[in-house]
Amino acid sequence: MPKGTYVLSFHRREASSSRLPAIAVHAQHAGEIATDPKAGRNWKVGFGVLSALLTLALIAIAFLLATRNSRPTGQIVEPAPQVFETFWKNFVSGPEEPWVIFSNGAFVGRPETGMRYFDPVRDRDSRDQILEHYTGVGEVLAIHALDRTFGSLRRQIRVKRGSLLSLDDVKNNDMIFVGSPAENLTLREIPSTEDFLFRTLESGPRKGDLAIVNVHPQAGEADYWIGSPSHANLTEDYSVIALVRGLNPAKSVLILAGTTTIGTQAAVEFVCQQDSLEALLRRLQIADNGELKPFEAVLRVKVTRGVPVESDIVASRVAKP
Repeated sequence: MPKGTYVLSFHRREASSSRLPAIAVHAQHAGEIATDPKAGRNWKVGFGVLSALLTLALIAIAFLLATRNSRPTGQIVEPAPQVFETFWKNFVSGPEEPWVIFSNGAFVGRPETGMRYFDPVRDRDSRDQILEHYTGVGEVLAIHALDRTFGSLRRQIRVKRGSLLSLDDVKNNDMIFVGSPAENLTLREIPSTEDFLFRTLESGPRKGDLAIVNVHPQAGEADYWIGSPSHANLTEDYSVIALVRGLNPAKSVLILAGTTTIGTQAAVEFVCQQDSLEALLRRLQIADNGELKPFEAVLRVKVTRGVPVESDIVASRVAKP
């Protein structure tokens, strides 16, 4: 029976002979209620009200969804400074997002027993022992800085660790390498810097330490730059910022790398901050809306308690046509 069209009635049980008449009376009473026209009208009115409320709810939901989709998500992004547009033009003008390749050094060992760089010399280590699960803290903070910078340019980046990169990827995409060739091993297989090279010193008191070698020193420049010794507290580091010609001339390759992970962080932050980026373009003699040509620059980085606090350019080169 339709809901709301019957009423329960309770009676004390009588003698067995009176049960049938009682049941008949109850049935007759229920039939009278079911055929009551007032009850039918109430049911129809209630159904109409519920239908109207449901329609209004659907309209309200549709309106809220349309309004939400029309609003920008997250916080309002301020327009990027002109210097950002100039420096990052090659990486934001294409149809595809640029790739950011962070260093993913080849280690052997385990954190609980000790780790060191993979050493293929004299078959000391097997490639099956390589552990590719780690990168530096500077690379992590560098990716964050690049993500914020490209967000201000209303573009996204694609992040990938160096050990998974192929040469086809390099040919087909604009690349930003975060980390030196000591850990970002793909940089050893593609055209890289020509004037400022990462090399391990083979002699002298710092033998075995990573340095930036000055291939063609100019007046007043050092033959190489090297940060604090590995056994001492890190207070100074050096970095390279370089826009170089890649495997595909139609694509751009940017290298942001330090002799340590903190130097790498400093290099990335240097090109993600307005004042330092303006200083770099002035050094390269590029106007605010000018064309950025291949170049290489070396930074001296002051480090305090594991944080790069100050960076300045100590050498630079602009590639010849």
